[in-house]
Amino acid sequence: MRSILPCYTQVFPRHQIMERAGRLIGKMKLPAKVADAESRACAAWPAAAGKKIARHTLAVSLVRNKLIVEVGDAVWQKQLNTLRHFLLRNLARELGETVVTEIDFRPMLKRREPQRAASARPADAIQDPVLALLYERMRREAR
Repeated sequence: MRSILPCYTQVFPRHQIMERAGRLIGKMKLPAKVADAESRACAAWPAAAGKKIARHTLAVSLVRNKLIVEVGDAVWQKQLNTLRHFLLRNLARELGETVVTEIDFRPMLKRREPQRAASARPADAIQDPVLALLYERMRREAR
């Protein structure tokens, strides 16, 4: 089976075929909330940072030309500060232009996990008899 790709690349040189998504989005006429610099920079962060770093970070906002990135803890903050120039270069490559000139790494705020009730309410506190019956049945099944 013969490949079509060699003929295709002779007609269209490789640099004309592939163009970064960040550049294309910047050229497209999209609504302001989709194509604004902040949403593009936050969306490009995982690709620019890489999988391992992206798992421990979250790009939150773009203030002027500074990307605010929340990190897991102070250790990650210190390590990523050393990689700042590398990450800026990757962001510029992903976006196709220099939108972000500085990155501010901030430790994430502690978020509360969902909590379970310490004890279940007694079924007699429920005034509706059908709901009380269903509640009691589900409670017995859960044990």
